[in-house]
Amino acid sequence: MAHQAHPYHMVDPSPWPLTGATGALLTVSGLAMWFHFHYTALLYMGLTLLIFTVIQWWRDVIREGTYQGHHTPPVQKGLRFGMILFIASEVLFFVGFFWAFYHASLAPTMDLGNTWPPTGITPLDPFEVPLLNTAVLLASGVTVTWAHHSIMEGNRSQAIQSLALTILLGLYFTFLQAMEYYEAPFTLADGVYGTTFFVATGFHGLHVIIGTTFLAVCLFRQAEHHFTSDHHFGFEAAAWYWHFVDVVWLFLYISIYWWGS
Repeated sequence: MAHQAHPYHMVDPSPWPLTGATGALLTVSGLAMWFHFHYTALLYMGLTLLIFTVIQWWRDVIREGTYQGHHTPPVQKGLRFGMILFIASEVLFFVGFFWAFYHASLAPTMDLGNTWPPTGITPLDPFEVPLLNTAVLLASGVTVTWAHHSIMEGNRSQAIQSLALTILLGLYFTFLQAMEYYEAPFTLADGVYGTTFFVATGFHGLHVIIGTTFLAVCLFRQAEHHFTSDHHFGFEAAAWYWHFVDVVWLFLYISIYWWGS
């Protein structure tokens, strides 16, 4: 940074945006090929390229922030605003799903039997697996907050323990939801109920998987002494994202599982 007259990070040219965009294009095209023609080679190629890009890109960002000192206070401030805007965009993403659900459920048409849930649909019991999943996610919100306070206080062992516990709870949630999907008495093809249920809860489940991966990277970095009490935005971003996932689940549980049943 000695040759710069400013504290901002001028990012070096990187191939990862190009490979990431190519991987995303191949993944979406591969999904279409899989759905229509049962051809999976393109999908696997896209996923492989995406995973490779993510690993390399994260490696570069960790190197820039931890070892090269590029994440100065102004840069961290920009990263914080960027994460806030990203979560705001995710909120609007889920608003669309809730809008579709309430549009269909508050005034069910004749095609649905003028009732909600629609005629012929047996909804899931909200006081069985969905309630357990709610308790699991709320507990994970407590453990990730515990991890945050441990990092701020410099208590490395507790930070590792609480982060590992949060990751285990996230994996348990994903397992329970997979079992719920497997045993559900309706499918994605069962009209607007099946569509809104599986798309909303499925995208939330995808966000849980992404958040669990995010926290797993943070656990690795904590074990490698990357975080200090005053320089740990990578973990803060993961914690914000996890709390967002928790809040979305509460709205999903109240709206789709409980009220919608």
